Amino acid sequence: MKKESKKLASKLENELAALDAMRDEDIDLSDAPEVTEWSAARRGKFYRPVKEQVTLRLDADVLHWFRQSGSGYQTRINAALRRFVEAADRKAG
Repeated sequence: MKKESKKLASKLENELAALDAMRDEDIDLSDAPEVTEWSAARRGKFYRPVKEQVTLRLDADVLHWFRQSGSGYQTRINAALRRFVEAADRKAG
């Protein structure tokens, strides 16, 4: 690690330690007010799941159907599988 990086990490650690030592009510949050209205919030907007490379055997016609729609077919297969999983979770829950 470079000296500058070590200095920055040390500085950040000191700032975090100082904040941790403060009482919640003593921390100035005026530039970042608490959000209390969440009706327009979207779950998972910034969540990016970890991808894992696998070998998967699919029926040729199913694979052809996804491939024929152009590049990004693996992403579309993943999205279809995710919708299936989410629907199954809703049904089970």
